[in-house]
Amino acid sequence: MFEVLFAHIEEKVTLTDKEKLAISEFFTFKKIRRKQYILQEGDICKNMVFINKGLLKSYRLDEKGGEHITVFGWEGWWISDLKSFLQQIPATLFIDAVKDTELLVISREDYEELTLAVPVMNRYFRILYENSLVTKDERLISLNRYTAEEKFQRLIDYNPEMIQRVPQHLIASYLGLAPATLSRIRKRLGSGK
Repeated sequence: MFEVLFAHIEEKVTLTDKEKLAISEFFTFKKIRRKQYILQEGDICKNMVFINKGLLKSYRLDEKGGEHITVFGWEGWWISDLKSFLQQIPATLFIDAVKDTELLVISREDYEELTLAVPVMNRYFRILYENSLVTKDERLISLNRYTAEEKFQRLIDYNPEMIQRVPQHLIASYLGLAPATLSRIRKRLGSGK
């Protein structure tokens, strides 16, 4: 059950068997179904989740109910409304399952205890947060700098797995495009799904 999590952690830090056993004590396994929420806007984000299997999306809704996807997460990814989780304030995001998903869930309290009980996890989470900041900066630049076609081409070049795993209308939302616009771009580029 923890193989994916341990593999992800060990890409960044080294763990002993004793540390692995300690880490496993802080997580709860949970299965959720397609379209099931793990967080809704306005709720306090009480958990951070690691995706063991499946696909989640994080998004906000505009005043007309349109989704604006901020991130997708699949096996080996963490997802939460980090500001809400760390500061225990109302969430600004929704997070739900794109397909049936298996999660490893850690509460805010257990997260704090984990970083005290297994100090190497402080370094691991610091590396994650640093990588996340860089990725968010790149995404903001991309949204403002590139044409619709360039955005899609960059997605193909840098994240081909997303093209294979995520439905086209959700990719359009992620790129800030209308589904029809993305469809025309795909046809021009010869990237039919």
